[in-house]
Amino acid sequence: MSKREEIFRILPERLKSVIGKRNLDFDQVTEICIRVGRPVCVYEGGREVRLDYFPGREELKEIVNFMSRYSPYAFEEEMRKGFLTIEGGHRVGMAGKAITERDRVKNLRYVSSVHIRAAHEVKGCADRVFPYITNQKELYHTMIISPPGCGKTTLLRDIIRQVSDGNSYVKGCTVGIVDERSEIAGCYLGAAQNDIGLRSDVLDACPKAEGMLMLIRSMTPKVVAADEIGTKEDVEAIEYAMHCGCRILVTAHGNSVQELRKKPVLGRMIQEERFERYSVLKQGDRPGMTEGIYDRRGQPCC
Repeated sequence: MSKREEIFRILPERLKSVIGKRNLDFDQVTEICIRVGRPVCVYEGGREVRLDYFPGREELKEIVNFMSRYSPYAFEEEMRKGFLTIEGGHRVGMAGKAITERDRVKNLRYVSSVHIRAAHEVKGCADRVFPYITNQKELYHTMIISPPGCGKTTLLRDIIRQVSDGNSYVKGCTVGIVDERSEIAGCYLGAAQNDIGLRSDVLDACPKAEGMLMLIRSMTPKVVAADEIGTKEDVEAIEYAMHCGCRILVTAHGNSVQELRKKPVLGRMIQEERFERYSVLKQGDRPGMTEGIYDRRGQPCC
C-alpha cells in the first residue's frame, strides 16, 4: 500500500477529494494539518500548500473514529498522550479538550486539530557518519544533537537499521529500542512499520527510562537506543545500561555540544565524557545533514 493510500484511509471522502485534486507528490508530503474551521495545510517538499477547505468538527471526529476503528476507548492510553500511529507508521497528533482524572490526562474530547506526520524513511542517510561512530566493528556511545526539524529521528533510525543488520563498519547485533513517541519504528498494533533491521526489538509507547531497564533485564540488547533524552531518570537509566555493557545510541535537542554541556541534567554526562561521539545536525535540503562529529571532549573528528 502506498503512503497516499495509507493516509487516505483515515480521511473523510470530501477531504480526500479536495486533496486528490491538487496532484501532490506524496513521496514529498511530510505533514497534513487539519483544524476545525481553518484551511487545511499540506507540507510538501518544504513548501506549504493551503487548501480552500474548512473542515467541521464532525469531520475531525470521523478521522478519530477511522483511526481508532470506532473504538476510541480501546486506544485511550495512546490518545491521552496526544497521538495515534496508523498503518504505515504515520503519526497522527491531536489537540482538543483534555479529560483529566487525579491531575492526569485520561483522554481527549472535542478534538479540534489533527496533524498527520507522514512516516519518512531515508535509507543510507547514516552512511557518512559510520566511519566516525564505530571502532573495530563496535559502535561508540553516540549522541545525536539537533535543533527541531533537522532529521535526528531519521538519522537515528538509519543508524539503528544498519547496526542491527550489520555493515562494513559494524557487526550486526541486537538493538533494543525504546520508542516512547512511536516515531522510530512507527509501530502499528505492535508491529514496526519502518525498517529497523532484523535484530531489533521495540518497546513502543513506553517511557524511556523504564523501557531501557526493561529491555536490559529481558532482551539482553548489545545496543540500547532512544529518542530525545533529557530527564534525570533518562540519565540514570543510560548510566545503568552503560554499566551493564550496552552501547548507547540516543538523540537530544540542542545546537551544539557546548550548549548541552551547560544544561543541568545532560551536562554532567558530557562533562564526565560518558559519550564517545556526538553527531551535531544542521538545517539542510535533506534530513540528517551533519554539521560536525565530535569526540568525548567535544573536539572535531571530521
